[in-house]
Amino acid sequence: SDFGARAPPPPSPPRHKLLTTTYLYGLTALFLLLLLGTGTKLTAEQHRRYSQIMNSIDLEAEFSAASEYHAAHSRYYHSKGWFTCDQRCRHFKSIMEQKYDLWQEVQREGRARMSDAKKVAGLTSEIGVGEVMDSFWDYFDGGKKFAKRQSYWDAFFVGMRSMGRDESFVEYALKMLMQVLVNFSLGLIMALIFFVFGLWNIIKTYQPNPLAGLLFFLTAASAAFAFVSTYLLAMYGAAAGGLYGVVKLAESNRRIEAARNNGYGNGNPYRRNIGGNGAGGAWNRPHYS
Repeated sequence: SDFGARAPPPPSPPRHKLLTTTYLYGLTALFLLLLLGTGTKLTAEQHRRYSQIMNSIDLEAEFSAASEYHAAHSRYYHSKGWFTCDQRCRHFKSIMEQKYDLWQEVQREGRARMSDAKKVAGLTSEIGVGEVMDSFWDYFDGGKKFAKRQSYWDAFFVGMRSMGRDESFVEYALKMLMQVLVNFSLGLIMALIFFVFGLWNIIKTYQPNPLAGLLFFLTAASAAFAFVSTYLLAMYGAAAGGLYGVVKLAESNRRIEAARNNGYGNGNPYRRNIGGNGAGGAWNRPHYS
């Protein structure tokens, strides 16, 4: 009976709702970034304190510690055998590990001072926003280079297969177009993922308020997602428009060729068969010729 029937489950929200919201929020962030500029300017006091802390980082000590470690590593490497390490080798290994720990300690101290300087500047300052933008562009350029390099290899191998199968140039061009779109999609999506994973590490170095840091993370990640999505959509649209133009041009050429074959004979537009389609028909010039 109807009383025993189970009530249907409530309709679930569309899966693309989150992506659409993220995309629109990211576009808004990009628009505000273009409108307001790349972060707030440092005040004179902030600039003084920032420069003072950055100048206190001992770069010479870090360079010296790195040089001592690499020298110790070289001595250890040349003292060990293929599969063995004698007493002399273990001695050099112990020295190498000490030099490595010293180098790491100097690096940690330098990173801590740099983090204090970034805290003075602020996450939303021109320094913080600029660092995040530089990180995004580095990953974005890396994704494009990956796509171009992969497309070069695909052009070679797809061309070899097309020659073996006796395919036409149009078929080869369509395959390459699809492969280029796939390569750019993979490259830019992977670049976006790497950027998002590294974004929080950049934010932590500015020691922001947790809520402010989370809001900045969501905003920057959404803006990067919106930019990559818009870039790929524009690429797909250009490819679809170009393909549509090629198809329409091919159809137009086919119609012209069909009309020429049906209306004219022997390739001469000034002679027309008025007596029949066979060899016995008479061919005369039109009255307007």
